[in-house]
Amino acid sequence: MADLVNHPATRDQAKVMNRFDITKRMLDLLRQDEAVVGGIGYTNFDLWAACGGRRRQNFYMLGSMGLAVPIALGVAIAQPRRKVFALEGDGSVLMQLGALSTVAARRQSNLCIVIMDNGAYQITGGQKTMTEQGADIVGIARASGLAQSAWAANEDAFVELVGLSLREAGPWLIGCRIDNQKPVDTTERDPSRIRDGFMRGLGVRG
Repeated sequence: MADLVNHPATRDQAKVMNRFDITKRMLDLLRQDEAVVGGIGYTNFDLWAACGGRRRQNFYMLGSMGLAVPIALGVAIAQPRRKVFALEGDGSVLMQLGALSTVAARRQSNLCIVIMDNGAYQITGGQKTMTEQGADIVGIARASGLAQSAWAANEDAFVELVGLSLREAGPWLIGCRIDNQKPVDTTERDPSRIRDGFMRGLGVRG
């Protein structure tokens, strides 16, 4: 198990970063076989923008709030040799906290969860989430059994944690404090095309 002692103990100690920037940094570390599931809204908009919509191993969720972790868990179970990343917002993960304990109970070693936490339901008007009022997602994850959970102190620490998740067995959870910048682009909203492209990217459809 990786040593996470040097990472911030609480959300308040982590640097506020830019969502598009760290998404691009993550994708730059990946080869072509890792699956990435982007949660609804700005999280997957920036995932789309960071690769120009070209990466077939990305799945862009539309309208299914809180399900990035369960969907990514399903992919990880179905393809245990493939590293799988779930990108999720703080508001969405708060809707499905039970998924964290499920991931922990299964000890899903090929799964990494990245939480983009700006303390707001940004796409619906910026209403505050409970993380802005004291809830600490990394603390909740650890209490749920995800021992390899840490806040990314800054961009370099984020890259370090993603690298660890690629090299070492998980499950992992990386908490990222992000700003409220608008996304760079908007995901193409064609559910059938997104599904079929992802299935081809994973090699389960010719």
